[in-house]
Formats: sequence, structure tokens, C-alpha cells
Amino acid sequence: MAVFVLDRRKKPLMPCSERRARLLLTRGRARVHRVVPFTIRLVDRCQEDSILQPLRLKMDPGSKETGLALVREPDTVAGATGEIVRTLTVLMLLELRHRGPSIHEALTQRSSHRRFRRGRLRHRPARFDNRTRPEGWLAPSLQHRVDTTMAWVDRLCRWAPVAALSQELVRFDTQQMQNPEIVGTEYQQGTLAGYEVREYLLEKWDRTCAYCGAHNTPLEIDHIHPKSQGGSDRVSNLTIACHDCNQRKGSQDVAVFLAKRPETLQRIRAQAPAPLRDAAAVNSTRWALFQQLKATGLEVEVASGGRTKWNRHRLHLPKTHSLDAVCVGSVDTIHNAQQPVLTIKATGRGSDQRTRLTKHGFPRGYLTRSKSAFGFQTGDLVKAVVTSGKKAGRYFGRVAIRATGSFNIQTATGLVQGIAHRFCTLIQRADGYGYALTKRAFDTGEAGTGAAYAAALSLPGMNPGVSRANG
Repeated sequence: MAVFVLDRRKKPLMPCSERRARLLLTRGRARVHRVVPFTIRLVDRCQEDSILQPLRLKMDPGSKETGLALVREPDTVAGATGEIVRTLTVLMLLELRHRGPSIHEALTQRSSHRRFRRGRLRHRPARFDNRTRPEGWLAPSLQHRVDTTMAWVDRLCRWAPVAALSQELVRFDTQQMQNPEIVGTEYQQGTLAGYEVREYLLEKWDRTCAYCGAHNTPLEIDHIHPKSQGGSDRVSNLTIACHDCNQRKGSQDVAVFLAKRPETLQRIRAQAPAPLRDAAAVNSTRWALFQQLKATGLEVEVASGGRTKWNRHRLHLPKTHSLDAVCVGSVDTIHNAQQPVLTIKATGRGSDQRTRLTKHGFPRGYLTRSKSAFGFQTGDLVKAVVTSGKKAGRYFGRVAIRATGSFNIQTATGLVQGIAHRFCTLIQRADGYGYALTKRAFDTGEAGTGAAYAAALSLPGMNPGVSRANG
């Protein structure tokens, strides 16, 4: 994974390798500017004295997670044909996890508490009908997805010389999903025909066979209630199955096919009419995100979800949000895709509500007015070195403070409770996000060996045995 580099005036330079970052720190030519994502600041160089290569930031927006990929894309000319080949070198892979469901749950709880107090305690009229919504208004849980993505686009543009952006402008046509009768021949033309509906079914059924649970095998679309018996082509009547299960089921109804497996039958019937909230969230936010990306003044490339999937299959890459971001747009070849993924989880900056309420909206406890204790705040990245006792060891992660001085630390391996504040050392102030470094193994298909990820190198200045924070 690349390391961000800033000049002495905090202007972005070309990212470097971890080995070079260690050498610069050891020789005194750089200082640690930020721990996660690891960023160094040079003390003897300015941006004007360096040669910068334009980088591209690619993103795959999603309802729950957004994939981000920072790539370098030098255009090379093929010697035999003379064609321009777009080769991408992956510098960093990131996955941003949104907290839209928690925002929706908090607003729903607040609304129910207000309704309870208004109706049974104060008997005051409702005021929600008096409010007006501006043009282009999005629900807070949806606006959060746009704001969080743009916040990280801005951060990465401050830490790296990003000159262009790419966005997957995927569209889930819910009307076609509910009644996908094809009119004309537009969906039957081209290599990418039908990919959007297939992609939705793969996500809905977790990319496994609905009947036997097989995965990592070619999957086919199957009608739960056969068309020969009056079944429709609505997406709620479609599922995915492996070739063997699809052949065995044939024209049988799912109740007949799974007569001896009632648990599987009940699961399929419960999952078939699943709501389309994730597709609706992507449809609602895609244009808002595109408009804000255009407002940055950088070149913005857009591509469909079908093109992304086609690139991923052609390059033999697995299905992940970060690798989907790499495959957005025009791609010929990819280098250095086998690297750890920095997972970023939006955790928020705490609650302004200092009163804890019961399920009926009555107070049950009060929090301290101050959000800090002993120089720490909940969400800070800390390193704790406990020298003795039952919890002796080294811990690295996000801290949850108490006024008593007994802290909890959320590490990559689990929650560690009861760590005294005197053992804790501040690494990085809370910024509303939790971080984890994930190592993944996959076969790119280039060598055909299925080589796994090499072990992630430890960050400079940090103990290799210390676990990473998982947010």
C-alpha cells in the first residue's frame, strides 16, 4: 500500500512505497503527518521542485459501502498495433462503510419520542407540516452517503495529486425489476446486455445458489414459480441457482422441488419479496454525488455498472467494492491489484444527546457534559502498553473513555475492557472514522497460480505486533 507524501508546505506529492517512507523517516528527511492513512511530510522539498504524475481517483458508490481506488494511469502505445493501451497501476484500495441505517434508526426513534410526548404529555399541535424542503433535498441517511464520499474525495485530493475522477453511475430501474418485459431490442444488443438485472439478483442472493448454497461457481437465473405454470418474469420471482440445481428443478414449482427441505423453502419464500431499498438509495444519490464531483473542477468520467462487471470478469478479479472501483470506466490492464484494503467505517463524532432515554422517551440516565477525560476522547486512536496484571500486553485501537479513567479499547481482535488511562498513549485524534487493514487473497488470472496477498507491512513508527483498529 502506498504512503501519502506532503511537501514542507503540506502540498501533495507523489505517494511512495512503505520502504521509502521508512528510509525518509530514519534519515530525518520526513515527519509523520498522519498515522491512518499513513502520511509523511518532507522537511526539505517543495511541490515546485518535484515532478508529479496525474492520478485518478475511482469510486464505486453503494448503499452500504463505497469502494475507492487511487490509481496511476499512464497511456502506453502497443508496439505491434500502435494502439493506446490504458494500463492502471493501483496505489491504494479503500472501502468506505456508511452509517445510513443507524441515522435512519436514530431519526425514527426521535420521531416516535416526540410523537409520544406531544400526544400524551403536552398536547401541542404537530409542526412537521409547516416545514418546506428545498429543491434536490435528500433524506439525512441518503445525504450522509453523499457527504461522506465527498469528504474522502476531498481528503484524498489534499494528500495526493489527483487530476481526474471516475464514478460508476449505476442505475437500478425498479420498474423494470418489478416487470422486466423487454420492449424492443436494446437490451439484446452488445456484450453488456442484461448485466444490471443479473447484478441485482447476485447481490440479493449473496452470490450463492439459493437451493444448495454453492458459491464460486457459475450461477444461472431460475424462476421460483415456473413460467410454464404461469410464473412471471418479475424480479421477485427470480433467483439464482447453480447449473445442477437448475437442471434438477426443471419445470417444478419450488414447493414441490423442496418438499423434503422445509427450512430452505421457508428461507427462499422469505427472501424473494425483499425490498428494493438499497437500489432506491443508489438511484437517489447517484446524480447528487455526480453534481458535487463536477463542482470540484476535476475531469469526471462516468461509466455503467455493466461496464464495471465486464471489466472485472475480463480481468478475472473477485467481487469487492474496492476492486469494482478499479474496474470503473475504460480499463485495459491492471497492475498491483493484490494489496491490502483500508476499510474506513463512518462512526460519527459522538452524540450531542446527553440524556439516555427509555423506549417510551423518558430519561433513564445522564452523561457528563464534557466529552473528554484525562486528555482523551471517545474515538481517539491510542496505543496501550500494559506491563503487568491479567491484561498485560500491547493494544492499538479506538478508545471509549470513562470519567473514572478505566477505558475500553476496540482492537482488531475484539474489545478490551478496563485499561487504565495511564497506560494509553494518543496516536491520532478522533475524526469520525474507524480504520482496519484487511488482507485479501485472490487469483488475478494472469499467472494462474492463485497467489495470495503478501503480508501487510507494518506502518513506520508502529510495532508490527500491534493490531489495527477495526472501528
